[in-house]
Amino acid sequence: MTRQLITSALPYINGIKHLGNLVGSMLPADVYARYLRQRGHEVLYICATDEHGTPAELAAQEAGLPVAEFCARAHGRQRAVYEGFRLSFDHFGRSSSVQNREITQEIARELHANGFIEERAIRQVYSRADGRFLPDRYIVGTCPHCGYDGARGDQCENCTRVLDPTDLLEPRSAISGSADLEVRETTHLFLLQSRLTEEVESWISENADDWPVLASSIARKWLTEGLQDRAITRDLEWGVPVPADVWPELAAEGKVFYVWFDAPIEYIGATKEWADAAGADGGRDWRSWWYEADETVRYTQFMAKDNVPFHTVMFPATILGSRRPWKKVDYVKAFNWLTYYGGKFSTSQKRGIFTDVALELLPADYWRYFLMAHAPESDDSSFTWDLFASVVNKDLADTLGNFVHRVLSFSRKRFGGEVPAGAAAGGAEQRLGDQVAGLLAEYEANLEALNFRKAARSLRALWSAGNAYLDEKAPWLQVRTDPEAAALTLRTAMNLIHLYAVVSEPFVPTAAETVRRSFALADDRRTWVTAEEARALDLVPAGTAFTVPPVLFAKITDEDLESWTTRFGGRPDPA
Repeated sequence: MTRQLITSALPYINGIKHLGNLVGSMLPADVYARYLRQRGHEVLYICATDEHGTPAELAAQEAGLPVAEFCARAHGRQRAVYEGFRLSFDHFGRSSSVQNREITQEIARELHANGFIEERAIRQVYSRADGRFLPDRYIVGTCPHCGYDGARGDQCENCTRVLDPTDLLEPRSAISGSADLEVRETTHLFLLQSRLTEEVESWISENADDWPVLASSIARKWLTEGLQDRAITRDLEWGVPVPADVWPELAAEGKVFYVWFDAPIEYIGATKEWADAAGADGGRDWRSWWYEADETVRYTQFMAKDNVPFHTVMFPATILGSRRPWKKVDYVKAFNWLTYYGGKFSTSQKRGIFTDVALELLPADYWRYFLMAHAPESDDSSFTWDLFASVVNKDLADTLGNFVHRVLSFSRKRFGGEVPAGAAAGGAEQRLGDQVAGLLAEYEANLEALNFRKAARSLRALWSAGNAYLDEKAPWLQVRTDPEAAALTLRTAMNLIHLYAVVSEPFVPTAAETVRRSFALADDRRTWVTAEEARALDLVPAGTAFTVPPVLFAKITDEDLESWTTRFGGRPDPA
């Protein structure tokens, strides 16, 4: 089997993330990782908190904490939320780790030795009101390309163009809002991306045809506009220090690497963290995944569209320029935005749902299934409470949850606590088996292709097939005149329930585990169901003891909807 390396874009450290952040990177990566593990692949799923940059310093200052302590606490809070969502990271690291610092500095040394980094005296924006140089992200203004008035000094979120602070019209400090800015001279390191243009173009031309259009089009758009040399250091107290053995003067000035230089390297750093955590005898070889990795390693990245330029151009340029055999991405799965009633999630305006609060409202499976069934793949997707309730009530409560409950409770009532034997399977069961095998193949194909909305539809169709079969056979009527036929229907339905538990695990892992434990199957370590097994529907034999699990999914009531809409807002972003 192929070794599957999976990374999702690093969530930034300053605060709990909203649902759009979750569905734009980490959750689909988890669904894919779980599926691949079930199919027998060796999987390494890596993520980490992105902890450097001005926002971390400012958030720490606001919290009244040293930045290192703030980041440590924030990392713990984020990790707890992701554990609540059942994200199956093999390692969830920190970009402030020793491992990331060492690897980032080493790559910088290699880039310098190869002629791809140079010192340049530049004129940089200084805020007199704030008494500091302003990193790119903390200068906001109007984008000169699309006119968006909330563009940052490094990138316009609206049109995704990469910017310099001096490009902005009517710039102001994002810290104080002051427009009392001036330009002062300072020295920074620049990555000479212009010298790497042909190599990056060649790499993208060889790889991007297989990527989703969203990812490949953004990468090619950036290349068409021309790669510019980029400053990769900042005047900050918190970050990966410039190595003093190469740049002693800049190190003495306290220069650190730009967060977007060291953050992607943390994928490698976090893998080394994972290996080091196991100790020398742990048998984890991080280099086999990243350094001179053989053709058995397939690397898939998950990210929202605003991260695409950095992952598909800047990071590859960094790796190519190092002249070291680092593993480069094979497939980039990019996502559009999840909006809240068509507008942006907003913490300050208390609009939208954030991941910690979501788990207070409902268990993770409700959110996991809805978000993946409406993942913003081909275009933006809008969250509304009415849509969320409709999906939960119809798909999870009625189609899956009610099927499980009525089959198991009715069978226990009529035949006791063991799977009944009944008659031999007939034509209806054969037709059902063929249908289930076909739907399972469709589900597998969609997951293999990373088409998550289509995969969710295939999974829902599998669940619906059981309900249609049950309605056709009507065991509650059969039992009155032909108990053997009713027992066959229920035994078949129970085998469907077991199949659902196995194959639904990537989307609803908690419910899948609960249902699976309902059957007293000795040594049930099955990870998937083959087409032949799906047709036969006999993996749970007659005589197997079972229990009726508690309600898997409670319906969302009108009262719930009214309460949540009032609490979180139910109108589009007025902007």
